Amino acid sequence: MSQDDFAFEPIRGLPERLPEGEVILWQGQPNWLRLTVDSLNLWWVLAYFIFLFVWRLISVSDLMPIDQALLVSFPFLALALIVALLLLLVGFIQAKATVYTITNKRIIMRIGAALTLTLNLPFTEIENAAIASSSKNFGSIAIDTKNDAKFSFLVLWPHVRAWHFKKPKPSLRCIPNATEVAEILANAAKARLIEVKDSPKQKLQSIDAIVS
Repeated sequence: MSQDDFAFEPIRGLPERLPEGEVILWQGQPNWLRLTVDSLNLWWVLAYFIFLFVWRLISVSDLMPIDQALLVSFPFLALALIVALLLLLVGFIQAKATVYTITNKRIIMRIGAALTLTLNLPFTEIENAAIASSSKNFGSIAIDTKNDAKFSFLVLWPHVRAWHFKKPKPSLRCIPNATEVAEILANAAKARLIEVKDSPKQKLQSIDAIVS
């Protein structure tokens, strides 16, 4: 993993030009709204504040007229709106700062808004990949690397599979046409592993569908 906050990108999403013989097969980035909903739990946050609003309204409705009860409870709805706007802003910035790249030799992830990181995942260091499909043809592809590859969950977030803290799995989050991208990845990885004549244990398994 390389890091250079001030490096000029000769190619979008890449810290340097690709070596001879390496070509880009696909580039993309997360859908900002889906990223906000899935990784920042937008609906759960809104549901929490709505619950507080209803709870407050019920608890004071016996003590004052309904119009006053609504007025007293309204701050929870105002907070819900403010928090939702902040989450949408964070999701938008994160998505626009991200570029996922698949070449014929590796996966490259340029991630991070305030602190930009470039993550290189050669196919020879990948054990498996799993696709989690969601509605409207969006989905995420989680990358299971070999045991000697260590990542920080907090550094990768939100470009990481949820709830996998012990062994974080870098993920191409909330990308459109995820099934087609997974097929590109699988074909490129298999071709690369055949090219370098890896042992059977190093071959990338077929991409498994996971019901999200």
